[in-house]
Amino acid sequence: MRYILRKLGFYLAALWAAVTVNFIIPRLMPGDPVDLLIAKLGQHGPVTPETRQSIEALLGTDSNQPILSQYVDYLHNLATGNLGLSVSFFPATVSSIIAQTLPWTIGLIGLATIISFVVGIGLGTVAGWKRGSWLDNLIPVTTMFQSVPYFWLALILLFAFGSVWSIFPLNGGYDVYNAMPGWNAAFLGSVVYYGTLPALTIIISSFGGWMLGMRNMMVSTLSEDYMVTAEAKGLSPGRIMRRYAARNAILPSISGFAISLGFVVAGSIVTEAVFSYPGIGSALLQAVSSNDYALMQGIFLVITLSVLGANLLVDLLYSVIDPRTRARS
Repeated sequence: MRYILRKLGFYLAALWAAVTVNFIIPRLMPGDPVDLLIAKLGQHGPVTPETRQSIEALLGTDSNQPILSQYVDYLHNLATGNLGLSVSFFPATVSSIIAQTLPWTIGLIGLATIISFVVGIGLGTVAGWKRGSWLDNLIPVTTMFQSVPYFWLALILLFAFGSVWSIFPLNGGYDVYNAMPGWNAAFLGSVVYYGTLPALTIIISSFGGWMLGMRNMMVSTLSEDYMVTAEAKGLSPGRIMRRYAARNAILPSISGFAISLGFVVAGSIVTEAVFSYPGIGSALLQAVSSNDYALMQGIFLVITLSVLGANLLVDLLYSVIDPRTRARS
């Protein structure tokens, strides 16, 4: 229990620090979101001070209000779930924009990251167990894809399978003409079809790293004394590989997986920009280009929560897989 409480206290402090930075950084950026919103609304001629003050209060950027007072209001709004209004998608609220775009990002990049991790760990386990096999010799080829810039690999796949052979669509998240959004077979099939190529790009570019790391840890684990003891006891090779070798070799990969899973939202920007995917990364690009403070803060908050939440879950999972971490704490 002390271990869990200590971890929770650490992550709460980290969350407070991240929220504070999230509040400060957008206000240091050049540009005035009030002017952008006035231009977006098509306002012509001079704007009265009362109108400007009303818009500033609406966006939470009142220049006449002390920064500390703005910070307190910001924390209060977070506690009540009020993330403000979006300038770039006015008059929609930030919460509604995130609610619309986040499922697309989690569904595509989250699942692709999990698949690449499972495939890489599985292949790395077999490659480390059977050193010198054809699968082990294939590792340099798989890691080569990891060194290729992600956007370059995405453009190559998009050109080959979207333009030359026209197997997959070039952009979008679903067929807007023939599929009605909802829990129906036509829409879900369209989502899978449109998301296949972006998901393949993520899997191809990342599973080689998991495979190499797991293979090297398997080789190191197989040289430990307890592995020799397990073989001397007459345990089956499959049980030794899964129960003793893989379970200990996977621990460093789990820590890396927590970081990768936490940055699913943050890493979606390039993916969604290349494939014009309607996820949270596209919304963040729109927010940055429009100096949309409220939307940027909302998305950064989601990224922060995803990173901290993923690391917290893996810390707790780590204590289950390796009880020695609880004993040392």
